[in-house]
Amino acid sequence: MSQEVKLRWCTAAQPEEMAQAGGLKHPKAGDKCMAASGTERSQGCAELPCLSDHAPWKECFYGKVQQRSLSLQEAKVKAIRAQKAEEEKENEREPCDGLCQEWFRNEEGSLDARAYLTDKLLPTLIPGVEKLLMEIERKDVLAPGTEHAKFDPIIFLGEYLMRHNPQYGTCTKAGPYLRGLNVVTEELKREIPDTASERLARMKSEAKTKRKEREQADRMKCQQKEMRKAALATQFKEWRADVSGRIPVALIQSALKIFLDVCASTPTDARKAYERKLEITDTWGKNVNVDEFVECVHSYTENFPNDAFQGVLKHLSQCAADFQESIRRDTCRQMFTDLFLHCDRGQVGVLDRPQILGLLEQFYERSSVCARRRFRDPKEWPIVELQEVRLEDLWGDLEDQEDYEEPREGLVLSQLEISEREVLAREPAGENRQGSDGTMEQMDVSETETGGIPKEENQAAESGDAEDAAEVMEEPPARKEGFTRQHSNGSEQQASSGAALQDEDRLQEPGEDLHPTVADIRSRSAPRAGSPFDGSCLNLPRFVQLMETFLGEGIALPAVKGLVGFIKEEYKQTEEEKVKQLEKAHLISRLTRRERLLEALFEKWDINASGFLEMKEVEAAMNTFKEGMEKEAVRKAKNHFCSRYPQLGRVGKLSPKAFQAFLELVASELTGDEDEVIDNIVEFLTTRVERSHMECLQSLARRRWLHNIQQAAESSGARMDPVYEAVLKALLKDAEAHGDNKKISAYIALLEENQLSPERGQTLLRYVTCTTDDAPYVLNQTLYRDMKGVSFAAVEEEKPIHVPRVQLHGNIHFWNQDRPAEQRRGSFLVLPLQDAHWRVFGILGLDTLRDQNEKTIFLTHEISFYQGVSHAFSKAYQHVCALGSVLQMALTALDWLYHRVPSIHAVSMYLVEPGNDQTCDYALRRMITTDSTGQKEIHTSPVLLLRKENLFRDYLFKCTDCSEVVCSSVCGEQHIAVPLRDLSGRALGLFDISIGPQQTLPPHQHKDLQRMLKMAQAACSELLKMPSEEAKASCVLEAEDRNVRHAGIVFHRFMLQDLRECIQKLNAESFADIRSYEDPPALVHNIMKAVLLLLHPEWEGTEKTENWNQCILQLDDSLIQEMYCFDPTAASVHVQAELVQNCINGVPQAAVWPQGSIAARLLERWVHTCLCMVQLTESTRSNAAPSCSTAHSNTSC
Repeated sequence: MSQEVKLRWCTAAQPEEMAQAGGLKHPKAGDKCMAASGTERSQGCAELPCLSDHAPWKECFYGKVQQRSLSLQEAKVKAIRAQKAEEEKENEREPCDGLCQEWFRNEEGSLDARAYLTDKLLPTLIPGVEKLLMEIERKDVLAPGTEHAKFDPIIFLGEYLMRHNPQYGTCTKAGPYLRGLNVVTEELKREIPDTASERLARMKSEAKTKRKEREQADRMKCQQKEMRKAALATQFKEWRADVSGRIPVALIQSALKIFLDVCASTPTDARKAYERKLEITDTWGKNVNVDEFVECVHSYTENFPNDAFQGVLKHLSQCAADFQESIRRDTCRQMFTDLFLHCDRGQVGVLDRPQILGLLEQFYERSSVCARRRFRDPKEWPIVELQEVRLEDLWGDLEDQEDYEEPREGLVLSQLEISEREVLAREPAGENRQGSDGTMEQMDVSETETGGIPKEENQAAESGDAEDAAEVMEEPPARKEGFTRQHSNGSEQQASSGAALQDEDRLQEPGEDLHPTVADIRSRSAPRAGSPFDGSCLNLPRFVQLMETFLGEGIALPAVKGLVGFIKEEYKQTEEEKVKQLEKAHLISRLTRRERLLEALFEKWDINASGFLEMKEVEAAMNTFKEGMEKEAVRKAKNHFCSRYPQLGRVGKLSPKAFQAFLELVASELTGDEDEVIDNIVEFLTTRVERSHMECLQSLARRRWLHNIQQAAESSGARMDPVYEAVLKALLKDAEAHGDNKKISAYIALLEENQLSPERGQTLLRYVTCTTDDAPYVLNQTLYRDMKGVSFAAVEEEKPIHVPRVQLHGNIHFWNQDRPAEQRRGSFLVLPLQDAHWRVFGILGLDTLRDQNEKTIFLTHEISFYQGVSHAFSKAYQHVCALGSVLQMALTALDWLYHRVPSIHAVSMYLVEPGNDQTCDYALRRMITTDSTGQKEIHTSPVLLLRKENLFRDYLFKCTDCSEVVCSSVCGEQHIAVPLRDLSGRALGLFDISIGPQQTLPPHQHKDLQRMLKMAQAACSELLKMPSEEAKASCVLEAEDRNVRHAGIVFHRFMLQDLRECIQKLNAESFADIRSYEDPPALVHNIMKAVLLLLHPEWEGTEKTENWNQCILQLDDSLIQEMYCFDPTAASVHVQAELVQNCINGVPQAAVWPQGSIAARLLERWVHTCLCMVQLTESTRSNAAPSCSTAHSNTSC
């Protein structure tokens, strides 16, 4: 390359390198958009003196110099390629001489010398020798008898070497031998270690080997890909496609979504890639054919190893079978829906539950023995509620447990068969048996897309006002059944009576000014999940689920037809019962209407959204009702109200529910129809207040912010962080919109017991959250009673404290000590945080120290709204604390369960959360999971399950919809979904219990499962009563009186109460079997010893516990009474827990207990329950948690 070309190349390359160093891209010629950013990066660069603000050199570089450099490079590449082509042609004409291979001998010692000779000497010497020989032959020097005195071969060869010195670039055309020698030279250089040639050769060899391996892997991957696609195409045939050969893509996505939960052996890398790719979208209307199915599944599983892919195929096959079963279930559900509409002749929307249960008992008794084995006994759980099961049945152990036999798979179908003759004999003579030829068993997919719901029900749901119908019957929408309907919001509703709808329409009559408020209340109220449980009646979803639970899995259609025909014929309802149901519907309608009306009236009065009304103001307004003629009635109503709600009467404030109760008491004291009186009071009080349009808009915005706080608590997954965020957002938004754009600081502090420094006060305030700018100074700080501040004054007085000018107060604690004294100006407000029983558990503080304006005092309407925020936060905080207690109780229940029921494979615990808006269905948040060993995992980032994304987990949503137990087979495993109901009867959470491939649990384990579920539900209801202002929690144990409300203690307390009642029914005859032992089994003796040591620890090592004859003398009525009254949480009880535990260690399962030991089993359970409560009480005392007011800022399980 000439010097000119080198210079041009350097000139072209330098700007390109500078551009690449600056992170520049290479735009097309003439692109000017990159100039500005490139100039900033290259400012101050000394190598480019031509730079300017507009960087014109870049345009020149990219438009001219770069193109020229690229053209030169392309020309050189073409020249090199042409040279190589010419060499190849030369090799074809004259192949390389093989004699040169003699230099390539395997002699390591002369390797360097041979490489040097072939590289430096022989390429010049060999052509010279050739020339010399040719010259000798031309002059015939070797001919005999001739003399050539002038020809000297040495001189000739020397002259040739001097003329062809390689240092001067003189080259000759290489011959065959020389070309071969060049090849040998390169090979020899590659053999010399630690040289550039050897390293380059090794790198080329390795690259070639890797390339071959990669090509081989690619070929194998392609073969594997084709084999997998063929397997997926074969698997597609297992799904029932429609007439066009397509299936909904939503089914495939749901099947893939639950695969990771079913198959835990998937590699971590493949699992993460699978989770990233699998994003469920709302694609219900889209169907896929076989090719699209193969591509869809393969895109998710392409990185799976063979074992995991085989697991995917097996999982998809099981899901396809479940889908086929769902189609058959949809047919059955359609028949049950028709049955419900047929029996509900009064169109009330409910059926009599006791009568339906009685008919199921009759049908069960009349069925054959073969059919009974598959049906569930209507007298037992899960058909009846655990609270309805007698204690003798729940705690009495079965003596015939040796007869239990695990059902074999071959019996699953054989035990279902009921002959057509037996079914038809039960059907009414005039019953329409259309489809008895088996055509219903082959239901087309196009028919199942409606979910098997009859036209009558759809028309009933569409004809009336859906929301009004739901309010009349207090029923949420019945969820659409079947896989093909779960994608929707499940807005199916049962029509209510026309009279009830008319009553609901009367809501529009009184107080036209309240109509916008009522509409806003409806828009804010999220749709509640599921229908509440009612022991007296059944709505449509609960009736359908009851029928499915009774029949069990895999029941043939003839059995379903027989049950439907029997209930149609036997279900009777008198006119009196119809009238009662209609009256109940009217009553529910009127109560719902009244509640909405009074809530709207409350909001109209509470214009600043403080959450309370002053009782004096309401009383003064009511004293003017009917021109003051009803003052005496108002006075009597107030006295009744104060006697019924003494705490509210003491503080003189009315919450929305207290406001409603007060007005209802006033109406009860007045003459006339109560509904008409309420309407007159509402109309009167509506006219007593006048609100401007701006005030109404301000109130509307504030109530929505308060609603966001409660919604954050309900969808927080038992965590406080979302609630804190919603509270701070509401405060900042209001300060900006309605507080003249004040710059405020906000913080929340919770009361805790002062354990570290009790000399500074029994309690302290710990700041758990604050606005972002104040976090370095306030967050996690602790305020003691001996420090400056007015926060503890607000706690003690239970009233807000407002300091208009902090610089003049003198008793304000400033957390930011770096703030200058002249900047410590502003307003300060402290509001106490109170629970439902008006106990203070913290404070909400606000100040305007960061606001530099002169007018920074909080106004009255702002303080009122901040009180509403504190009230909303208190409710949200108590709700999250209650959820945390429920989760803690669930952990205790699972600990108890796994020691008793080892056949359980896995348990998941979910919380039900509302949807984000009116159109969004509720969701299930998985909080706790356990495996077969009882190892629990508490999810810090809980998974959220949506209905449309989990079509194969529809049993969970069915359980939530109807608040009933649902048993289902999913992917080859039996699942039992059990709801945890709130105080209204709706599902607050649920347990998903997997028992594996077995159809049922052994009898003794089934009983233990029932016991756990009953105690869990009772404990859940008790824990939810604690933050409720309507229900009051009961205190049975001494620990509860001391405010030690550990959730685990509550769970064991209900178990202890049940055991107390069972023990109280024991008598001398109950211990006859124990007394009959002369030499008792060690098990029985140890249990008796544990009982006596628990009641009398001082008897350790005495004859009363060690001697059997002395032990049985204690078995009398006084021991029973002592056990009944024993409180394991009492402070006076001192139990040697380790000693008692050693006595009951190794207690076997119920299946291997000796005969006639029912009383001993009862004693053992009592000892175990008491011991658990003792241990929990001791741990609670050591932690010294004072109450819910000392809960952590992030309350969770």
